[in-house]
Amino acid sequence: MANDETSPDDANSPDLVKLGAYWKGELETSARYFQNWRTRCERIEKIYLQQDSAQQTTAKRNFAMLWANISVLQPAVYAGSPKPAVDRRFKDSDPVARTASEMLERNLSFLMDAGDIDGTMEEVRDDFLLCARGTAWLRYEADIEPQEIGDDFSEGAQGFQSGGMGDNGGPPLEQIADERVCIDYVHWSDFLHGPARKWKDVPWVARRTANEEADLVKQFGQDAVNRLKIAKETASKGRNDKERAENEGKIYVWEIWCKTENYVVWIGDGTAIALDCTEPPLDLEGFWPCPAPAYGTRSTSSTIPVPDYVYYQGQCEEIDILTRRINKLMDQLRLKVFYPAGDGSVSPAIEKAMKPDNDTIMVPIPEWAAFTDKGGSNAIVTLPIDQVQKVITACIENRKQLVADVYQITGISDIVRGDTEASETATAQRIKSQWGSIRIRDRQKELARFARDVVRIAAEIICNQFQPETLMLMSGIQLPTMQQKQQAQMQVQQAQASYQQIAARAQQMGQQPPPPPQSPPGFDEMMQQPTIEEVVQLLRDDNMRGFRIDIETDSTIEPDEDAEKSSRMEFAQVIGGFIQQAGPVLAQMPTLIPVFGETLLFVSRAFRTGRQLENSLEQAINQVTQQAMAPKPPPQPSPDEQIKLQTTQVKAQAEQEKARMGVQTAQLEQRSDIEQIRAQGALDAMHHAHETERMEMQHRHEMTHAAMQPRGTVQ
Repeated sequence: MANDETSPDDANSPDLVKLGAYWKGELETSARYFQNWRTRCERIEKIYLQQDSAQQTTAKRNFAMLWANISVLQPAVYAGSPKPAVDRRFKDSDPVARTASEMLERNLSFLMDAGDIDGTMEEVRDDFLLCARGTAWLRYEADIEPQEIGDDFSEGAQGFQSGGMGDNGGPPLEQIADERVCIDYVHWSDFLHGPARKWKDVPWVARRTANEEADLVKQFGQDAVNRLKIAKETASKGRNDKERAENEGKIYVWEIWCKTENYVVWIGDGTAIALDCTEPPLDLEGFWPCPAPAYGTRSTSSTIPVPDYVYYQGQCEEIDILTRRINKLMDQLRLKVFYPAGDGSVSPAIEKAMKPDNDTIMVPIPEWAAFTDKGGSNAIVTLPIDQVQKVITACIENRKQLVADVYQITGISDIVRGDTEASETATAQRIKSQWGSIRIRDRQKELARFARDVVRIAAEIICNQFQPETLMLMSGIQLPTMQQKQQAQMQVQQAQASYQQIAARAQQMGQQPPPPPQSPPGFDEMMQQPTIEEVVQLLRDDNMRGFRIDIETDSTIEPDEDAEKSSRMEFAQVIGGFIQQAGPVLAQMPTLIPVFGETLLFVSRAFRTGRQLENSLEQAINQVTQQAMAPKPPPQPSPDEQIKLQTTQVKAQAEQEKARMGVQTAQLEQRSDIEQIRAQGALDAMHHAHETERMEMQHRHEMTHAAMQPRGTVQ
C-alpha cells in the first residue's frame, strides 16, 4: 500500500485519501480494544495523584496506600541509568572487532548521558508500576548544513542533495553537521498497536505526538497542514472548554509503522487526513523503532495488561472506609457532661465548676441538702467515650490487617519497606531480604530487559547511520584512515630506498655506511591500529550478528556497594594468587608463558569487574611473551674481564688493521707485478715482430740475389 511517488505536497492524492480513511478506522478499532484498560488507568492515575484531595474533608480523608506502594517500588525496580556493555561474541584476538566494540560502547555511553535516558526510564517505570505498561520511541536526527566550496569529503562521509541550483547547474551538496539518537518517552494513552496475542504478532504500532505548526509545515507541506487544521477545528466544536484548552496551540499526529506492508504513514488525530506515506526511515532488525513495552501482569492470550492495583483495589477501598470511619469517631472523643438545670442556685455552681478556665479546686455548693438529695456527684453524667475508644481501636486493628493483606498481595515485605523488628537477628533479616525481594526481581528483570532493548535499537541506529567522524568524536578514539596508512608506509619505503642507495655508494667508495633511518614517531602504533574504514565496515555489515549488546545486570537497580566491593576484592585475590603461584613455574619454564597467559585471560573474563582490564592484561601478556621468547643477551662480564676484553678487542682491531694494510700492500705488489708482466710481454712482442721482419727481409734479399745469377753458374 506504500506509495513511493507520493510527495508531502500532494496531500489530495487518492492513495493518501484511502490510507487516511483506512488508518482512522484501525486506530478507532485499537482504541476500543484497549478501552477498558485505558479507563482503569485513568482512574488509577487519579487515585495516585489524589486529584480530588482539595475537596476532601477530615471525614472523607483517604489512606494513600497506592502512593505508598509505588514510592517503595520505584527505587526497588529502577534506581540508575543503564550502563551499555558491548562485548565481542568470540573472545579472540581481533583488533578490528575489539576497537569496533569499544567505539560502539563509548558512543552508547555518551548517548545515555546526553539523551537523558535516566529521565525516560523513570517515566517508563512509573507507567509500568501504575498501568502495567511502559513505552519509549527511538528516532534519528541529523542537522544538515550547506557544503562550502572547497571542503573535502572524507571517504566515510555522506553527501546530500536538496533544492536549489549550484554554480555548475546542479543541486548544491549538503553535509551532516551533527547527528544523534533521540529516546522519547511515550505516555500510555499515546501508544496503540494492532490487536494480537503476543508482541511478535503485532501488525503495526503507532504513537501520538504533539507538534508545532511550523514543524509540520517543514515536514509535510503547507497544504496538508491547512487541511489538518480545518479538520481539527471541526472536531473541537464538540469538545468542552477543558479539552479545548489542552489542545490549544498543538496539532496531534499519529505516526504509524506498518510491518506487514513495510511503510510508515502519518495521519491527524481523530481525522482521516493522511499527511504522508514513505518507506521506514530506519532499517532495523526488528522493524519497530520501539522495544517491546515493559509489561506487568498479562496473560498469554492478550497483550492487554492488568495493573497491579486491580488485585488489591478492594482492600484499599475498605482501608479508605475504615480511615474515614476512624476520622469520624475521632471527632467523638470529646468530654461531654450532662447536669440538671433549673434548680436554683445548685445548677450555676455545677456549671461554674465545669468551665475549662476554672482552676479552683474547692467549689462551694449552696443549699447542700438539695444537692445531696439529688444524688450528689451522681447528678453529673458524662458521655461514655470509652466505648468510642474501643470502636476506634477495633477499626485501627482491622485497617492494620488490611494493610498487611495488601503487602501480602503485592509482595512488598517489611525489609523492602525498611520496617523490621529489633529482636530479629542479622541472619534472619538477610534471609527475609533475599526471599522478600523474589517477586520484585521479575519487575527488575522486565525493566532491565526493556533498557537492554532500547540500547540495542540505539546501537543499530548508530551503526547504520552515524558517520565515521561522529563515531570518533563521540568515542574519543582517533583511528587512521587507509589513505593515511598508505602515505605513512610510502614515506618509510622511500626513506629505506634512499638509505639503500646511500649505503651502496658508501660501500663502493670504501666508506662506512650511515646508520639506517628510524621510523617516524607513532608509525608502529599507527600500523598496528585498524583503520576507521575497517571499523565502519564491520559495524555496517555485522552490527548485531557479531556483537552481543547487553547492559550490566545490576545497572538499573539500586547498587549494592558491599557486593561491588566484594566482587572487586575477589577478583584481585584470584588474579593475585594466580600470578603469585605461576611466577616460580614460569621462571623455570618460560615456554609456558603463553599457556599461563591464556589461562589468566580465561579466569579474568569470568569476572564482570575484570572486563575493563581485559585489554591491559592482553597487552601485558603479549609483552611478557615476546620478552621471554627473545634471545637472552650474554651475561655482563666483571670489571677485570671487561679490561681484558677491551684489550683483546684493541689487539684484534690492531691485527685487523695490520692485516688490512698487508692486504692492501699485497694488492699493490700484485698490481705492480701484473704491470711488469704486461710491459715485458709488450717488449717481447715488439722484439719478435722486429726479428720476424728482419728474417723476411733477408729471405727476400737472398731470393733477389739468386735470381740475378746466370743459369748454370755454380755458386
